[in-house]
Amino acid sequence: MAEPLSEVDALVSELTRAEKLSLVRGTRDPEGTATGYLAGVERLGIPPFRLVDGPLGVRAEGKRSTAFPASLATAASFDPDLAHEQAAAMAREAAAHGQHALLAPGVNIVRVPHCGRNFEYLSEDPVLASEVGRALVEGIHDEDIVATVKHFVANNQETNRTEVSANIDERTRRELYLPPFRAAVEAGVGSVMTAYNRVNGTHMSDHEALVTDLLKDEWGFDGYVVSDWYGLETTVGAANAGLDLEMPGVPVEPETDDPDEFEWPDGIPDATHAGLFGKPLDAAIDDGSVSADRLDDMVARVLGQMARIGLLDGTERTGELDSQRHRELAERVAVRGTVLLDNDGVLPLSADADVALVGPHVHEAKLGGGGSSETTPFQSRSPAGGLRARADGTVTTARGIDAIESVSLFDLLPFVEGGRDDSESAPEREPSLSDAVDAASDADIAVVVVRDATTEGRDRDTLSLPGRQDELISAVAAVNDQTVVVLRSGGPVETPWRDEVAAIVECWYPGQADGDALASVLYGDRDPGGRLPVTFAPAETYPTSDERRFPGVDGVAHYDEGLFVGYRHFDATDSVPTYPFGHGHSYASFEYGSAVAIDETTVELSVENVADRPGREVIQAYVQPPTLDDVERPRRELAGFESCSLAPGESRTVSLSLDELAFSRYDMDRGWTVDAGEYTVELARSARDVRETVTIDR
Repeated sequence: MAEPLSEVDALVSELTRAEKLSLVRGTRDPEGTATGYLAGVERLGIPPFRLVDGPLGVRAEGKRSTAFPASLATAASFDPDLAHEQAAAMAREAAAHGQHALLAPGVNIVRVPHCGRNFEYLSEDPVLASEVGRALVEGIHDEDIVATVKHFVANNQETNRTEVSANIDERTRRELYLPPFRAAVEAGVGSVMTAYNRVNGTHMSDHEALVTDLLKDEWGFDGYVVSDWYGLETTVGAANAGLDLEMPGVPVEPETDDPDEFEWPDGIPDATHAGLFGKPLDAAIDDGSVSADRLDDMVARVLGQMARIGLLDGTERTGELDSQRHRELAERVAVRGTVLLDNDGVLPLSADADVALVGPHVHEAKLGGGGSSETTPFQSRSPAGGLRARADGTVTTARGIDAIESVSLFDLLPFVEGGRDDSESAPEREPSLSDAVDAASDADIAVVVVRDATTEGRDRDTLSLPGRQDELISAVAAVNDQTVVVLRSGGPVETPWRDEVAAIVECWYPGQADGDALASVLYGDRDPGGRLPVTFAPAETYPTSDERRFPGVDGVAHYDEGLFVGYRHFDATDSVPTYPFGHGHSYASFEYGSAVAIDETTVELSVENVADRPGREVIQAYVQPPTLDDVERPRRELAGFESCSLAPGESRTVSLSLDELAFSRYDMDRGWTVDAGEYTVELARSARDVRETVTIDR
């Protein structure tokens, strides 16, 4: 007797060709809130399906949501449990807005420090990106929303992103760029979004070797693969490569007198190029260039995710929006992602200290970078608001210099209104450097808040702070030796004034809780919990400072640095970074006990807080492989990490599970291989601050 059809298979068998095509290509949302929309099939009780932007919070058009910190800040917490909480909250807010799939998380490796979208990603290291990405996927799915991991794969720059070919050897792809996506698949991710770029000459939407052979067949991914918006290149190539859903599916004409003469800006996909999974796919099935079975598989994958979240059963989800616990969580993530880079004892601040708060944007919360992750909150707190609410002493503000111009992908699009306005009410008086210097000289402490400006669709020209911010910092530090610099950046920045100031705090893009989180850290109410998920160094010292590697030559970015990205590169070249991967100070002090190998993948050690105040420590484990004459490997690779909060005098035994990725390498003939020999496990506070070691024989 034949097995009964599943709910999804039964629906597919009843759909007409036209109805099937309507489920693999987006159309316009009548409510106007979704980023991507499928109308459903009313005849068979298939409801509409809404997809919405969301790495930093839900970006439903015309709606407000909690503005969480940048993904890079979440990763800086080195705390997957916290990432899980944030993801679940974002999913609840998506449900509250009537959305069903969240276009998050982004897990691309931070290869190029200038990349304008680094703030949406997680790390230069695949193990950290995998662990945090896995937690984000699981948090979204726990609330019955479809998670969408992106951008598959090698979307590591915004310059020429719709055409550039990332030419990468197989081993480097497997060991560095693919693991976070594989972790998402292992976590049960419902959707994978293809990148705009090409890999080794083939556009990702047409890349059968990566989309079908690797993602679906080798890894067993059973969800749907969706194009990035207007990222479909061909009909037959994409369908046969394994792409299942075209978004947004409807073309948009630029508002210009002569559309035929319009040139789309670099990094912006041609939005007139849409509808390839409509009539063209219908014709391709008719002429046999795409099989009818392939269309059925595409539809089944989409319906399968709708069924998984209960949408086909009519499950009602009310969600949760702008709740008190979401507000508190946004602040907690911002605090835990804050990295104390330097501190000469000026921090934490005394509550009664008189503070000069200086910077062109001290009256604005830094919500995020520009582009599809922009979120409009119900409320936000600026640095000025946060410090004034917390301080017992006076807080005097001075902008000092002109504002740094915000940039947004939406300012570049000819069919979308301008980007988000983060501004709050600020003094009308024109900024003056002398006012900032005078305020700093009269204060006990000077806090200089500076920022960069990054966006999807554009890479940074330099790692220097834009405008006159470096000049502002030096001028303030010259009159006040208790100067604290607060960085709000989308990735690494250069700090030429670091020897002139008493402390440096990296807050990334802290979201709506900006000011409250900053005050909490500066005054020591909470320990700065973050560690660097990326290496800080001068621009010319990164491996991608070579034009051949970035932005590429003749449309090709050559990844011939191989595995040596981030801290791996600085180890291999014996270069000293400004601040190494994993770096970050606490207000407490910690001592490590001897490490013990429990088995081949587990080590333990004791950690004690020897300070008179509570603190948070992030213990990192790096693996050094045995030396082989014919095999080139990084000197060390992150294998695991654990964070713990300890009271004064408290000691705890910490167990670290070591990721197999740090022991193994990909061999073109043998596949994944663990070389026999002795591996040294370094227990460290950063990639350059090793405290204990233990050996493991494999």
